[in-house]
Amino acid sequence: MRERLERLWYEDGSGRLLAPLAWIYAALTGARRGAYRSGLLRPRRLTRPVAVVGNLTVGGTGKTPLTIYLARELAAAKLKVGIVSRGYGRHSGEARYVHADSDWRDVGDEPVIIARRTGCPTMVAADRVAAARTLIARGAEVILSDDGLQHLRLARDCEIVVIDGSRGFGNGRLLPAGPLRESVAALGRADVVVVNGEPGHGALARVLPAGTLAMRLVMQPAVRLDGRGLPSELALWRGRRVHAVAGIGNPQRFFRQLSASGIEVIAHPFPDHHPFTASELAFADELPILMTEKDAVKCAPFANARLWCVPVSAAFSDSDAQTLRARVLDKLRARRGG
Repeated sequence: MRERLERLWYEDGSGRLLAPLAWIYAALTGARRGAYRSGLLRPRRLTRPVAVVGNLTVGGTGKTPLTIYLARELAAAKLKVGIVSRGYGRHSGEARYVHADSDWRDVGDEPVIIARRTGCPTMVAADRVAAARTLIARGAEVILSDDGLQHLRLARDCEIVVIDGSRGFGNGRLLPAGPLRESVAALGRADVVVVNGEPGHGALARVLPAGTLAMRLVMQPAVRLDGRGLPSELALWRGRRVHAVAGIGNPQRFFRQLSASGIEVIAHPFPDHHPFTASELAFADELPILMTEKDAVKCAPFANARLWCVPVSAAFSDSDAQTLRARVLDKLRARRGG
């Protein structure tokens, strides 16, 4: 069903048959947002500033790499960062601390990566306000909310919206007729808009606000899942065939990046957050298997010499990096009083 919807959203460019459901979705989300604007519902403002990273569409846009990048930048500015997330796909909604060796089934796959890559105190909870308050009580000076754009209960001081440049907003319709969680007009309230990759649609370029920043995801040396050997540059596989596995929001982006490195890719796309089993990766040959860091979290229990993880990191031009850092820090420090 998800694959059929994505073809409808991004390839067929229609979605008219689902328009009535999109109208209902728009009415419900609009009423919720209106309740917060009118004061009927009140966002919870914390004693420390909050920055949220999110997107307007369902699926992957590069939120997790950007969250990691921002956490490191804020830490470099001598701020004690606490990170909260819903922890999509985990078995319960109770609050949990996330550690580098946490079981992804308990905390979600992306929070494990965030905790590993940042070293910042990280919590997952259905009640992100409570999780953030716990982190503040433990010394956090700034809260970074991963995928928190539509979580209106948590008041924020800085909103960062990430857009997938290659897919944009698809057919421009709201769920389920299109991929949008909320209207493109929401870009107007964002403090920072970031486009991941080159805008692949003329329509996207027309709606981007002035000052939009350009991000790219840079592949890092591959690491064997069994922990043996040293990280290997992707040049090791240039001109060779590999199996490429991706259970992320936009698997094609991973496959394209590998192909751009000169690797001959046998692509195996899976649904986002897919819980892999060893049998699914038992390909009938001896070719290496390259996967995303998000997939590697779930494949580690059956790691072998064929399985390799290819991490990615967010990168900006020098000028955009300075602009991003300045905008976010200005918003957060305004709340902290300097």
